[in-house]
Amino acid sequence: MYQNERSTVTRRDFTRLALAGAPAAIFLSRLPLSAAAKINSRINGVQIGAITYSFRSMPAEDIIKAYVDIGLGEMELMSNHAEQLAGAPAGRGGGGGRRGAPTPEQQAERDAAIKTLHDWRMSATEATFKPVRQKIQDAGIELKLLCYNMNVKTTPDDEIEYAFRMAKALGVSAMSTSTQVSMAKRLAPFAEKHKVRVGFHGHANTTNPDEVATPESFETVMAASKYLGANLDVGHYTEAGYDPIPFLEKHHDRITNLHLKDMKKASNGGGYTPFGQGDAPLKDVLKLVQKNKWDIPVNIEFEYPGDPKVEMPKCLAYVKEALA
Repeated sequence: MYQNERSTVTRRDFTRLALAGAPAAIFLSRLPLSAAAKINSRINGVQIGAITYSFRSMPAEDIIKAYVDIGLGEMELMSNHAEQLAGAPAGRGGGGGRRGAPTPEQQAERDAAIKTLHDWRMSATEATFKPVRQKIQDAGIELKLLCYNMNVKTTPDDEIEYAFRMAKALGVSAMSTSTQVSMAKRLAPFAEKHKVRVGFHGHANTTNPDEVATPESFETVMAASKYLGANLDVGHYTEAGYDPIPFLEKHHDRITNLHLKDMKKASNGGGYTPFGQGDAPLKDVLKLVQKNKWDIPVNIEFEYPGDPKVEMPKCLAYVKEALA
């Protein structure tokens, strides 16, 4: 998309521009994006990026442009955005859901959409997703993680295998997933077969033992395989009533990435807030990663109300100030 916006500069062009004394900005503006420098959002030693879920209201192509505009150089790519960029058919079909039970016609439409998408996934190859990675790289962004959410009751084994094949085709260093504790035993052999690390994302439901939320639930997951770790969400962990600092100190080598968001503790009513207005120790977390030089991507996850194109730069500015 972006390469078409900039013409390629030949050696003759370069010589002509240099002899004419043309400003460097003019020259750089004509470079293809693949030849431009990578976006550097490593702030004083800490790799800062974002999960594409932060821009969920936008088409995938526009999300890439938003990363460039904001200056985010590392991406955690949601699987639905990866599939959208790869030309997958429309999702799971409409009708029903939270608004009520679907009609028979709506259910039939949804079932057909599910089958169509499943068939597309089963036919996908490495070549399906290589152009996706190239598009992101051409924008100057490092594609570090794939987020593929799974459910122990509804995700079949062939789609688990597909998730790992997608991750390898995209060339990511790890996967993240929102799923259940009991999914660890199912995922372990896939992770070991493909030698891909998986970070389990935590939420704040501490009453269900199959939900990843407590320190003990994370440790149960990690005990299932050396390839299973934690995608520690600082906001949700705080909301659940826990301090992310001791968790980081104890398990930093098993953390695939952090999700950085601010939230209030459940005892304070819970809920998302702009950075610095909740109970999450965001600055302490950032400084700890910086102090110990841990190679852990810190990905901003925007969830409080507002326009991500307006609010994400504010989040990034907060992080820069914290790491100054």
